[in-house]
Amino acid sequence: MTMCRCSGSLVLSGALHMQCLVWPRDCGSGHHPPWFPLSSVPADVAYLRSILPSTTEDAFFDYLATLDTSEVTVSAVPEGSVVFARVPFLQVKGPLLVVQLLESTLLCLVNYASLVATNAARFRLLAGPDVKLVEMGLRRAQGPDGALSASKYSYIGGFDYTSNVLAGKLYGIPVRGTIAHSFIVSFTSLEEVQLRKLPPLAGGEPVDLPALAESWLQRVCELLQTPPEKANRGELAAFTSYAIAFPRNFQGLLDTYCVRRSGLPNFCAVALALHQLGYQAIGVRLDSGDLAQQSKEVRRVLRACGAHFQVPWFETIPIAVSNDISEQSLEEFSREGSEIDMIGVGTNLVTCPLQPSLGCIYKLVEVNGSPCLKLTEDEEKMTIPGSKTIYRLYDAAGHPFMDLMALEEEPSPSAGQELVVHVLGRLGEASKVVPTTVEPLHRTYFRDGQMCEPLPGLPEVKSHAQASLSLLNPAHRRLHEPQPYPVAVSERLHRLLAELRQASQ
Repeated sequence: MTMCRCSGSLVLSGALHMQCLVWPRDCGSGHHPPWFPLSSVPADVAYLRSILPSTTEDAFFDYLATLDTSEVTVSAVPEGSVVFARVPFLQVKGPLLVVQLLESTLLCLVNYASLVATNAARFRLLAGPDVKLVEMGLRRAQGPDGALSASKYSYIGGFDYTSNVLAGKLYGIPVRGTIAHSFIVSFTSLEEVQLRKLPPLAGGEPVDLPALAESWLQRVCELLQTPPEKANRGELAAFTSYAIAFPRNFQGLLDTYCVRRSGLPNFCAVALALHQLGYQAIGVRLDSGDLAQQSKEVRRVLRACGAHFQVPWFETIPIAVSNDISEQSLEEFSREGSEIDMIGVGTNLVTCPLQPSLGCIYKLVEVNGSPCLKLTEDEEKMTIPGSKTIYRLYDAAGHPFMDLMALEEEPSPSAGQELVVHVLGRLGEASKVVPTTVEPLHRTYFRDGQMCEPLPGLPEVKSHAQASLSLLNPAHRRLHEPQPYPVAVSERLHRLLAELRQASQ
């Protein structure tokens, strides 16, 4: 069996190892999750007996009770690799019934994980290497399982942080979050701040932070030429309360009322009060309006305060933005210019609205040593027969220029060797290529019921994903109208394909 996509451009492979290979290993151990398709739990077999026709032979249920993956072999591309349409993500070998039972679960595990990783990679390519990206999709994800998967595979695709604390706990992803609007609007005046004292960082007598912040507010408003009475005192109370609780991690959400007349002056006042006590604020967030323009206005004010009050670090306070961020938003930030340092993305990351499903397929290509072919009128949906080895061919500049499928028994191509190939979509034409480097794409990770190669950790997979993307020719990597990446078959595999097509007619 092989798994691949019928059409489309590049995709980042996800879930191939961490889930697809670990759970077959546990088959029959009793440690599998409830969706596990090969179960030896008696209650599961009893349930199947209750729903299958009464004429089903008892021997079939006896067989199910002993079913395992001890004869299954799985080879796959390393997780985080760039994979192109028609190229197998993974190949599964074993008893026919066993590998058929694996189909739905394997597709479920790979489709969404790879889709989210690819979507995250698109955001990373648009944001560039320097802007920090935060996955904030828990509220909009397809249930709690989808939310955790989105956090994990967004990280693989290039995001830096998640707001999902459980994902941080389970997977070791760095966690980031900001103050909430609901927290800010819960305050109406400075009198509501109950714990008012904060000791200086270097030690000494605690200081009444709300009073200190209010005195700074007068000076900030004078500098900015805004009326102090326009600064919402409930917002100032919320900021000071948060700063007292987290003096080393103070950040402000600026748009609860008015950014220019309230949020920004209040933040600067509290941040300068903290600075007077030896602490340093870590950032601000904007969550509405023209984010690119506002970021430039905020940066101007931060620079003015830093220069006027002689606080150099003030000028470089990170500015984060959120609010239904999409690929179009990032393109607008780039086009208009901005002072944005961090971007939080939720709905348009985890729900993948531009392509809600990936469309991987799982097809039989060989049985009992005989190649199989699914023949259709649409060449894109025609399977490529036989057990295959997949190679990535590189040019002299180090960019991959073609993926080549060959029969498993064929000799491996060599660097500098002239190869006769047939590109999918133009199978009637033979082409000659000479690769500078040849890389076998698949590795065998699971054989005879056991893992046979260590699985990388999440940070390693993320690094591999970014390295895989960076190797691509910019013409193949661009998001709009990318140059089609050729996938080809060897001359021998092309002959086999032609013979099977002829025999089927």
